[in-house]
Amino acid sequence: MRALAIETSGRAGSLAIVEADQVLAEETFPHGLKHAAEMLPRLDALLRARGWTPRQIEEIYVSIGPGSFTGLRIGITLAKTLALAVGARVIAVPSSRVLAENAPAEARHLLIVLDARRGSVFTARYEKIADAWVEREPAHLDQLAEALSRAPRPVYLLGEGLSVHVPPAEAGIIATPASLWIPIASTVARLGTNMARAGQFTTPDSLAPLYLRQSEAEEKWERRESL
Repeated sequence: MRALAIETSGRAGSLAIVEADQVLAEETFPHGLKHAAEMLPRLDALLRARGWTPRQIEEIYVSIGPGSFTGLRIGITLAKTLALAVGARVIAVPSSRVLAENAPAEARHLLIVLDARRGSVFTARYEKIADAWVEREPAHLDQLAEALSRAPRPVYLLGEGLSVHVPPAEAGIIATPASLWIPIASTVARLGTNMARAGQFTTPDSLAPLYLRQSEAEEKWERRESL
């Protein structure tokens, strides 16, 4: 089985190619609109280095959010277009679950923290049971203080939102270092492989980013249209 993993939910994007459930290579690139400019050339280089053509990709694992609105749109568009063009099957991997794999080994309770602007966060809560992360609260829009009030202690906080939303300096609330906040395609590949073996595929037509809220531009447009 040959597969492609796409991660564009964070400040850095990445691609990974997979064969026989093993990551063969991974490439990273800058955040923002450069996703669009750099993804295709880097994907082409990854495939050529292995002697692959796009039509040999059988499965696509893509991080669907929450995260960067622009990055998610670009990553989802690439996954959808490629899947339709070559007939690859698609796995939609939650970005919060990808981030959970970055947590320190000693963590048992985990809160994902991503900036949603306007004082809010995108968050999800996980608990580790038998060395596997179990979702206790799915990704949703919240206030950090409210999410923390429901989390058992000690709780580890992880995500790029911590650069904006500073947690209270209380016992049992542990902010992880910034080096752990970046989701990577090789993790998307590993989770996607497991989901594929469990038959958790989605169709290209139904593939969509998990935004959790409208973008600021969409909200401004709606307010203007309602006047």
